[in-house]
Parts: sequence; C-alpha cells; structure tokens
Amino acid sequence: SPASLRSPTQTRHIKNPRRSVTVSKTEPPTEMKLLSRLILLLSITASADARRTPGSSLTSIPRQRAAFVKSKSDGNAAWANGAKEVRGGEGGGTATMANEMFNMVKAVLGVGVLSLPAGIAAFGDNPTAAIPAAILIAVIGAIAAYNFSLLGRLCAITGATSYRGAWEKSVGESTAWIPGSSCVIKTFFAILAYSMVLGDTFSALFTTFGYSVSRQTALIGLTITVILPLCLLKNLSSLAPFSLAGIAGMLYTAVAMAVRYFDGSYAMVSYEVDKYASADSSFAMDVAESLRPSIGTKGASAVFSSNAFILICMLSTAYMAHFNAPKFYIELKDNTIARWNTVVYTSYSLAILVFIGIAVMGFATFGGASNGLILNNYSTKDSLMGFSRVAVAFALVFTYPLAFVGCRDGLLEMMKVPEEERTDAKLNNLTFFYSCHRHSSGPENH
Repeated sequence: SPASLRSPTQTRHIKNPRRSVTVSKTEPPTEMKLLSRLILLLSITASADARRTPGSSLTSIPRQRAAFVKSKSDGNAAWANGAKEVRGGEGGGTATMANEMFNMVKAVLGVGVLSLPAGIAAFGDNPTAAIPAAILIAVIGAIAAYNFSLLGRLCAITGATSYRGAWEKSVGESTAWIPGSSCVIKTFFAILAYSMVLGDTFSALFTTFGYSVSRQTALIGLTITVILPLCLLKNLSSLAPFSLAGIAGMLYTAVAMAVRYFDGSYAMVSYEVDKYASADSSFAMDVAESLRPSIGTKGASAVFSSNAFILICMLSTAYMAHFNAPKFYIELKDNTIARWNTVVYTSYSLAILVFIGIAVMGFATFGGASNGLILNNYSTKDSLMGFSRVAVAFALVFTYPLAFVGCRDGLLEMMKVPEEERTDAKLNNLTFFYSCHRHSSGPENH
C-alpha cells in the first residue's frame, strides 16, 4: 500500500504544471515481507495462467493424457513443466520388449539393404571406399533412430495413436494430410516392390526345382497361402517369431557374403592376354561380364564427390519404418519413455550392424560392378549364396505385413475412420479388397 512505502528520512518533490506531489520512500521492508509478497505475486500469476484460453502453441494442445502420460496434475499444467513429466507407461499394450525389437529390426531390414553396395559403387570402386560409406550408414541410421524415438515420445505427450494424429495435435489439422498421404504412398510402393521381388524370386526358385511357374502365378499362390493370413493379423507382436526367422535370414546372407569375400571365390586375377579369370575359375566366370568384380582406384577420398549423394539418398529411405512408430509405441507393454528408447535404440543398432555388414562385404567383393540387387552378382551355381536367396525371400515375406499394416492404417487415417469403428470385419474387408485389386492387373503390369 502507499502508506507502507513512505519513509520519514527520504523525501523528494515532483512538480508539474498543475500541482506539486510529494513522494516519500520508506525503509526497505523486512525479508519476510518481501518473501510473502513474492509468493502472493506468483500465486496470482499462476491463477491467471490457469484461466487463460489455450492458444496455438504446443504447450496448450489438448491431449488424451489419461492413456499415455503420467502426471500429478491435470489439464494443461503438465505441459508447463515440459518433457520432464512425460514418461508414458499407460498405453495398455501387450507386446514385450523382445517382441518389439524383433519386429522393429525386421521392419527396418527390408530388401533395400541389398542395394547399398551399389550405392557405394556409385562413387567408388576400391574397397577403401567402404570406410566412409560405413560411417555414413552409421550416422544416418542414428538420425533415423532418434526420429523414430521422437514419434513415440510425441504420441506419449499428445495421446495420439497414429502418425497423422500426432501431426494434428502438434502442428495442426489443416496440414495433417501431408504426413498421412506420404505414409500411404511410401508403404504402397514398398509393398508393390515387395510383390515384384517376391514374384521374381519364387518363380526362379520353382525353375530351379524343374517347374515352370510364372511370377504372377507364384505371387498369387504365395499371397493366398502365406501373405494374406499374415496381413490379417491384428497385432504386430504376433509376428515376432516370424520376424526373428526373417532376421536370421538376413544375418545368414551377411555371413555368407563375408565368407565369399574372405575365401576369394570371386577374386579376379589378370593374365598376360588382358583377360580375367577367377582365382579358382568356379564362380566369377559363371556370371555376366558386367557383374564380375571390378576393382579400381577410387577409394575413400571419392566420398567427397557429388555421386556420394546417391548412397545418402538410398540410406534416407532404407531405414524408413517410421510410419509404424505410433503402432509400435502403443503396443509396447508398460510403454514408458525409458523402455521405448531402449527398444528403439537397440533395434536400430542391430539393424545398422547388418546394414554395414552387407554393404561392405558386397562392395568389397565386387567393387564398381556391384549390382542394384547384390545377390545378382553371385553365381547361381554357388550353393552358399543360393541359400541366401531363399533366406532373403523368406525374410521379405515376413516384412511384407509390416509395410501392409502401415499402408492400411494410413488409408484409414486419411478417411478419418475413428478407432472405435475399425472393427475386425472392416479391417479384414479392406485387406481382402486390396489383395484382390493388387492382383487384378497382374504383376507383369506392375
């Protein structure tokens, strides 16, 4: 009050054209009085903030806190304290950490990993070029893992259950079509590519056993007997045993490629007549000349050329499984942020190691001749790599449902179908419809 601010010892006069005002200052109040007034001021400010109408900032976005966020306070107060109070843990998922890891590693380890040797060959043809390439693979993989983790964390903060929903609650509804359509387009072309590779692979396998089967027939038979039942599963955790088998297939391929590199089965030696032959004349001469090892002089320093961006672009999509990040987070049992991060970073670490193994071994063996599908560089008479083809086909079969679920759920999000209306019957009908539509034109037209 004005009375409490007067001092008998200090007085000054302020004059203006109309009147003269005397302002007096008292002795400074005691510490207890200052403290009490500060507390009063803070309480008034906090009360005003609590009554404030939510704006457009991230801190005032309404969310489904009860399902995903542990907080001692209600309303928007948890936002004011930042990320420290967000720990998740109430999503109601049933998948164990091991199940999540198997599925996540398999989701990342798609057929794209077999094209990475060609990405290195785009700028180099000497085995030393694999050194900076391995660094790029690790760095971009770490960035992808961090972004994957952020999506789960954002679902914990906002209570969203999908990529589009997380965007709506953090950025805005008007632009939510951007991530929604991107996820659908990405996953649609992914499963289309899987269909093409599976059709070719299984048609070739039938030919190996003496049967002439077109890739359309092979793909239709595979879809009816294996792929469709897997796509009808409602919970990704059910795929864990199959994902583990798929991971084993990719690991076998990496090991087989390493064996062939170190045993020199595809090494080339020069003869006086300027022709090339393999060291043991068993495998390298069985493949087309364009697929034989081509080792040159462009090594590690070649990474500074513009062609290195080809590998970077390939890596930007090779790690992409983020369209399923919200589903992975929701299905994780006791989905605290700590458990979620453990799952994500462990899964991506394993995937990065496999990426590096396949990319480095394939490129070191064939150099600048590395094909877009590195298995094409290996002889069909090579039984060790023949099993790799089977292992990759097996792994791809169980990667397909993960991409399909992302496409199906993304389509439902774009159609704005509420979660409670996504009954088993509707999901099954959509799955059957897409399977029939995909085969109506045949893979030859794809």
